[in-house]
Amino acid sequence: MAQPAQDLHRYRVHARHVDQHHARVLEEASFEAAAVAYVEDLHDVPADDAISVIVRDLDGGHEHCFTIDLETGDAEPCS
Repeated sequence: MAQPAQDLHRYRVHARHVDQHHARVLEEASFEAAAVAYVEDLHDVPADDAISVIVRDLDGGHEHCFTIDLETGDAEPCS
C-alpha cells in the first residue's frame, strides 16, 4: 500500500555561526526535518559535536532554533 504524501512546507534555514544570507530554502514536512536536511548538506561544519540552526516557516513566519547532534543526527530545541 502506498504511503500518503506528507504536506511539505517551505522553510528558510541557516546555521547560527554563519550570516543569514547563506540561508537555504527547503521544502520539508516539519521544522525538525528542515533543520536536519540543512545540516546533512552543510559543507562549513564547525569542529564541535553539535551545530545550531535557525528554521523559519516562510508561510507562517514562525521561527525555531535547533541544536543538531552531528554524530546521531538528533535535533533538539536550542537552550
